[in-house]
Amino acid sequence: MHSAHKTVGVSAGLAALRASELGDFAVAGEAEQVLRVCLVSGCPLYKSDESLALLGEYLAEHGKAKCSRAFSQKEDDLPGLENLEKSDCMVLFARRMTIDGEQLERIKRYCRRGGAMVAVRTASHAFQNWLQMDKEVLGGDYQGHFDNKLTEVQIVEAAKDHPVLAGVKPFASRGTLYKNPNLAKDATVLLAGTFPGQTYPVAWVRPAPTPKAARGGRVFYTSLGHSTDFGNPNFLRLLANAVSWTCAQQRDRD
Repeated sequence: MHSAHKTVGVSAGLAALRASELGDFAVAGEAEQVLRVCLVSGCPLYKSDESLALLGEYLAEHGKAKCSRAFSQKEDDLPGLENLEKSDCMVLFARRMTIDGEQLERIKRYCRRGGAMVAVRTASHAFQNWLQMDKEVLGGDYQGHFDNKLTEVQIVEAAKDHPVLAGVKPFASRGTLYKNPNLAKDATVLLAGTFPGQTYPVAWVRPAPTPKAARGGRVFYTSLGHSTDFGNPNFLRLLANAVSWTCAQQRDRD
């Protein structure tokens, strides 16, 4: 359980790589409009406030995006979720929060309307009161993690030309490898994580699950997201591409 926390700027480790040094990422569909992105943070274990602040800076500088924030004050309080009502994409990085009532309903309403989502690492178990979100929305099957010290991240050959992977190269993560053995049938795996003797998907996409009449976006999930990953230009570009791609279908239908 975590105590109240507040973003005080990018930590020394993350500051080593500034957003201005990363270069532009490919905007799916070359949309001219500014994307409205809501950054939802509630995972102090991986410094999600600082990590998402860096991502937000990168999106603002290079991705034609304007970011709002819903950053947790404590495990059962996530103010700022009203920003979801006018957002094109939610970037979710939270862990076992116990929000309920209207706050949890705001998350569920966003998902039910097929809002575009980019979900990071512990988002597979973001809300203790709605653990089903992993299967129902993300298309995952979180079954814990290994105790490895390093995960080698490789591009899945069949997905190498996917827009989310534009400009992304294989890299190593200090995060432990998550076990996701049975993904949704409509999931497309983009990246695999390995260490000796084990291989599991670590990034995939799927259509946002919505009623047929709804204007659904897309969902991207990655089990990567160790705080040091946000200092890797390949990881930041992956997330930025994912924000653009998850919104593209929704924009085309508007």
